[in-house]
Amino acid sequence: MESKVVQLGSSLIVPCVQELAKVNTAAIPPRYIRPHQEQPTIIPSCEIPVVDLQRLLDQESMDSELAKLHLACKDWGFFQLVNHEVSTSLLERVKTDVQDFFNLPMETKKNFWQYPGEVEGFGQAFVVSEEQKLDWADLFFLVTQPVLARKPHLFPKLPLPFRDTVEAYSSELKNLAITILGKMAKALKIEAEEVEELFGNGLQSMRMNYYPPCPQPDKVIGLTPHSDAVGLTILLQVNEVEGLQVKKDGKWVPVKPLPNAFIFNIGDVLEIITNGTYRSIEHRATVNSEKERLSIATFLSPDYDSVIGPASSLVTEQTPAMFKKYTSRRVFQGPLCS
Repeated sequence: MESKVVQLGSSLIVPCVQELAKVNTAAIPPRYIRPHQEQPTIIPSCEIPVVDLQRLLDQESMDSELAKLHLACKDWGFFQLVNHEVSTSLLERVKTDVQDFFNLPMETKKNFWQYPGEVEGFGQAFVVSEEQKLDWADLFFLVTQPVLARKPHLFPKLPLPFRDTVEAYSSELKNLAITILGKMAKALKIEAEEVEELFGNGLQSMRMNYYPPCPQPDKVIGLTPHSDAVGLTILLQVNEVEGLQVKKDGKWVPVKPLPNAFIFNIGDVLEIITNGTYRSIEHRATVNSEKERLSIATFLSPDYDSVIGPASSLVTEQTPAMFKKYTSRRVFQGPLCS
């Protein structure tokens, strides 16, 4: 079977922060220090919305839950999904196996390190110069769907049972993402076929994040502020340490994950497709002085060679197109402006 070449960017090779944190517990290397960080705003009543999938699927409660989903995507660009039907046993396997994967000996992990000029594997994302500030984190990034787009030196070589767990998790999250996108289409009054055509055979990738503890967490950042250049992101918190923060009305708001819930957020591609109705919001990750934090972000985007633009059913004389049309591969190269 012929493989499908997908190029999602490149990154320079950088040190392993997990190893750095083990041997250097006091001094932070200058390249990781961010001296002018905005501090989060703690607003107890200001929390991202919670959506219940079972209520979305139930005829009696669907309309009210659909309205809640629609408002969350418009106002926040983020929501937590509960009662999502992905089994607790699978989630527990994912969490355990990801933790074990990051705890492999360094000699083993080197087999999965990024190749020069690529972003898949262990490392950091989009490091383009030796002077660039680095995140206090390691990631393991790989394309999971379609199968033909998987790098032969990564996915097939993952140790068991981790490989089987990722395979099962990938399949479950693809189905879940398509279900949620269908509900979004219904809320927006977009033709379902428009969404299915774009995302049905779309590109899925996973970013597994490891944030080691840092002696001076206020001086570093776990994940640089950004929006996601994808369609939809589904985040699973692996352990109980918080760190995700969302920008709301110009302030950073911490997210408190619910047990076994998924955190969804709108990406740049979906903002384009919805003609700006749903918002791709800036977010970041902070680190902890005492404990490591782990999470898994699963990204769904249209096929690599798709043409994306505002859904035709959303473009009228009253609501003209806010974005030009682009190919998906152009979006993956960086943020787009209207």
